[in-house]
Amino acid sequence: MVDVPPPPATASWKKSSTSGGSGGACVEVARIHEHVWVRDSKNPRGPALGFTHDEWAVFLVVVQRGEFECPGVSA
Repeated sequence: MVDVPPPPATASWKKSSTSGGSGGACVEVARIHEHVWVRDSKNPRGPALGFTHDEWAVFLVVVQRGEFECPGVSA
């Protein structure tokens, strides 16, 4: 695991395009320089997870493969 500094206060956050009518259950992503941060859109002052671009790329590949899906649970 790589130590990633906290996102700057000036970070520009983008809400997930799939948030739709999910009742606010969304994530937001900010990309600044060599880091990517992810946070809960319902708690913008709460913690954010930080990733390097390489870590984020691996995470996206794993999600696209469906490796985090739970049998019997609909999204």
